[in-house]
Amino acid sequence: MTIARDIMKPGAQWISKDETIGKAARLMAELGVGALVIADENERMCGIITDRDIVVKCIAQGRSAATTRAEEFCAATPRWVAADADVNQVLDAMESHRIKRMPVIDDKRLVGMISEADLARHLDDNQLSEFVTAIYGRP
Repeated sequence: MTIARDIMKPGAQWISKDETIGKAARLMAELGVGALVIADENERMCGIITDRDIVVKCIAQGRSAATTRAEEFCAATPRWVAADADVNQVLDAMESHRIKRMPVIDDKRLVGMISEADLARHLDDNQLSEFVTAIYGRP
């Protein structure tokens, strides 16, 4: 049985909700990733910020990446899966919420992230087709 830990990219990073969007962008560039988990003062996940969020919700609106704080991107409770979740549970969660990146949690700590690329490497063609249709096929 394939579980989340088997397909995730380990070592996902988080950024404090008090950090700036500019710092988040620099960290994404340094790590070569397109998303970071936003955490509160107790290192609990309170949001996710993507490279697209930075461009569309900050820069394109004329806001400053140097002063806009990450907590402004914590609008909804983020979804996550347990490290030992079956791959079908992962797919169900990502498809039903139309999520392209899924944080993986073990013992209340961020241990990895599952992206579309991770799924593409680990799913059969039918599973991947269903995922793509669920994420991109509906309005």
